[in-house]
Amino acid sequence: MITIRQATAQDFDLVAGFIRKLADYEKLAHEVRFDDATLHRHLFGERPAAEVLIGEIDGKPSGFALYFQTFSTFEGKPGIWLEDLFVEPHARGAGLGRALLSRLAALVIERGGARLEWNVLDWNELGKGFYRQIGAAHVDGWERWRMQDTALEELAHGV
Repeated sequence: MITIRQATAQDFDLVAGFIRKLADYEKLAHEVRFDDATLHRHLFGERPAAEVLIGEIDGKPSGFALYFQTFSTFEGKPGIWLEDLFVEPHARGAGLGRALLSRLAALVIERGGARLEWNVLDWNELGKGFYRQIGAAHVDGWERWRMQDTALEELAHGV
């Protein structure tokens, strides 16, 4: 039996573990730099920056989705950005990933939103196939850009 529930502060260690497992899967473990106190504050503090769903199979946590609200000026409505989606290897194929995405789609609609969006690594053909299967489409014509570390600091300080 699959259940999807909102994570609570008591789930912090579970969520942090899922993040690390996802980073391992994506070959990006070297980029995991969060400290527990800061992550905890941003997920479960007074003003959360993101939310987390926990997916369980027969009562055992087996995956998660970490997401936050976005806003489309063209649509004039909010949306949800799926930052992370991870299902334990032993649970893949059981429908948990689809159930997590289904709950996120329902949240978009419940909140009066227009879009559910995410990135996928270019080498992740398994993920792309799954996303196509559930009706998602690649957004042509857009590139992802980022500022962080020194470049972010310099821009913030007018350098």
